[in-house]
Amino acid sequence: MPTSHALFPRHIAVLLIALLGCAFAGNHISARMAFDHGTGLLVAIVCRSGLTMLALLGVVLWQREALRLPRGAWPWQLAVGLLIATQSLCLYSAVARIPVALALLVSNTLPVILAVLTWALGGPRPTPRAAALMGVILVGLVLALDVPARLASSAASGPQWGQGIAFAAGAALAFAVALWITDHKLKALRGSVRSLLTMGIVFSTMLLAGWSGVVPGGMAWPRDTPGWTGLVLLVLLYGSAFSVMFITLPRLDMARNAAVMNSEPIATLLFGWLILGQRLSPLQVLGGAVVVGGIVLLTTSPLARRA
Repeated sequence: MPTSHALFPRHIAVLLIALLGCAFAGNHISARMAFDHGTGLLVAIVCRSGLTMLALLGVVLWQREALRLPRGAWPWQLAVGLLIATQSLCLYSAVARIPVALALLVSNTLPVILAVLTWALGGPRPTPRAAALMGVILVGLVLALDVPARLASSAASGPQWGQGIAFAAGAALAFAVALWITDHKLKALRGSVRSLLTMGIVFSTMLLAGWSGVVPGGMAWPRDTPGWTGLVLLVLLYGSAFSVMFITLPRLDMARNAAVMNSEPIATLLFGWLILGQRLSPLQVLGGAVVVGGIVLLTTSPLARRA
C-alpha cells in the first residue's frame, strides 16, 4: 500500500465533501421517515452499523492490517465503542422527537463541547476569540430552538421537545468524549482498524440491548412500505457515505476543507422541509445560520484552532 496520497484538486474535494454532508443529512431524514412508520431505534442502528462494519472489514482486509491493539489500548477502544453507541442512540432518539434540523444543530455544537472538555482535562485554554465564537454559537442555538417563545408559552414546549434537545446534547457530549479519547489514547492505532472495532462494538452493543429489551420497541421492524424505504435508505446512505469518506479522507485535505462538512445541517434543513414538511420560522433559520457560521469560524480560524 502506498504511504502517501495525491490530494484531489480543491474544487473536487469540496464537491465530494459537500456530497458526503448531503448523504449524512439524507441518512437522518430517512431515519425520521423510518421511525414515523414503526421502525425501532435499535433496528436502525444495528442495520446501519452492521453494513458499515462489513464495509470497513473490506477496507482492513484490502490494506492487510492486523487486528491487534497496542498494550493497554483495549479499555480505551471499548470506551470509544460504547460512547459511539450512546451517541448513535441519543441522536436517533432526538431525530425521532424533534425536527431533524434542530437535532443536528444541537449535536453540531460538538466543537464547543470538545474545546471546553479539552481545557478541563488539562489542554490549552480557549483563546478570547474562540470563547467569543462559542458565545455566538450558543446565542444562535437559542434562536434556532426558539427558546424565548417556548418559555413564554408552556403549550409550545411539550415533553417531546425537551427530551429531543436533551438527547441531541447527550449525543454531542458522547461524541466529544469519544474524540478526546481517540486523540489522546488511541492515536497510534490505524484508523481503519479503530473504526472497524468501534463499529463492531456498536453493532454488538445494540444487538445485546435489543435482546435484553431495555429499549421498549427498539427492535420493531417497519410496519409499511415508507418505513422500509426509510430504513433501507438510512443504511445505504450512511454506509456508503462513511465508507467513501474513510477511503478518500487522505486526499481531501481536511485541514483546509473540513468546514464544508457544515453543509450537513443546511442540507438537513432543506430536506426536512421538502421531504418531511418540517418548517422552521425565519428567526429559527437565522439562528441556524448563526450556529453554522460560528462553527465554521471556530474550526477554521487559526486563532480558534489553537484553542
